[in-house]
Order: sequence, then structure tokens, then C-alpha cells
Amino acid sequence: MNALTIYGANGHAKVVGEAFLSQFPKGKINFYDDDTTKVSCLEIKVNHDTAHIHAHENSLIIAVGNNQVRKSIVEKLGGRINNIVFIDSLRHPAAHISRSAQLGFGTLIAAKAVVNAEAIIGQHVIVNTASIVEHDCKIEDFVHIGPGALLAGNVEVGEGTFVGLGAKVIQGVKIGKWCTIGAGCVVLHDIPDGATVVGIPGKIITK
Repeated sequence: MNALTIYGANGHAKVVGEAFLSQFPKGKINFYDDDTTKVSCLEIKVNHDTAHIHAHENSLIIAVGNNQVRKSIVEKLGGRINNIVFIDSLRHPAAHISRSAQLGFGTLIAAKAVVNAEAIIGQHVIVNTASIVEHDCKIEDFVHIGPGALLAGNVEVGEGTFVGLGAKVIQGVKIGKWCTIGAGCVVLHDIPDGATVVGIPGKIITK
């Protein structure tokens, strides 16, 4: 891959950019952000013209940590701009990904993350630094697995859910769509859609 357009120019975009350059040291990055106050990212100029998004030689990744915002950007691009080519997936060289795992397009697997046997990762997912997705997990689109989080085997995570820093989910648990799992939380039971869970053991505080 020669070039990547990164939509976003905040902190997560830096992680994405460095993952790309670690995998493709001679690659070219084009940062785009609709916030005109963003001038540079990783010492690379940030563009504000949407023409840069659909440069035909570039693949695209949405480098926005907020799941709802990331989804809205994907939907906006799909509805207004033709020929968008999202990156198949971006994998930091320091990540371990099983040969039998499946990764959706637009997904990031960050440094020191582990995706084990027959895990299925959806589209536009973030598996962040040093997080672990164990065997047979199913992660739906637009999920964000935070740094250091651990999903044991056969865990299912619904669309748009955020699993916070260092959270742990025991084997076989099913977490619904658009949930928030707090930092350091230990999830022992299934979680319904839209719930916020905190504590050890995890308790639902909102639905």
C-alpha cells in the first residue's frame, strides 16, 4: 500500500498514522479533518478539502475514537461520495492476529493487541493498544475495545459498544449494542442494549 487517507487529526489519528507507517515505512499519509483549526498531525499538514478524501490512489480509514461519530462519518461518506475505498484493515506489526480470525474493512488492530483463533471482527472497529480478543469472539461494527481490555473466549459485543480501558469480560458473555463498559470493569453476566456498566463485578447503572 502506497498511500492512506486518515479522516481525523486528533490523538487517535496519531495512533492510526503510526500504525500505518510501522507497516509501510515508505507509505504516504494524507490527513483530512473538517475542523479547520487542525493544522498538522504527526508533523504532516492536515487537509480540509473533501477532494482529498476520494483520491483514487488512496485507501481511507476513519480515525475517530467515538463510535457514534465514526458511524455517522461512514454513513455520510457512503451517501454523498462515490468510489470510497476503505482500507481492508490496518494491522500494527506488533499486533498478533490469528490466521483464522476475520477482520472487517476500516478496522484498526493496534500495537500489542491480540486477536485469537476464529474471532470475527466487524467493520470500522478499533481494537486498541494491548487489548485481547480471545478465540471465537464476535465483535460487531463500530465497536471500540479500549487499551488493555480483555475479552475471554466466545464473548459477543454488539454494534457501537465501547469497552473501556482495562475492562475484563469473562467467557461466553453477550454484550448488547451501544453499551458502555467502564474502565477496569469486570463483566460476569450478559448486558442488554444501551446499558452502562461499571465496577467489580460489573453492575448496570443505566439502561
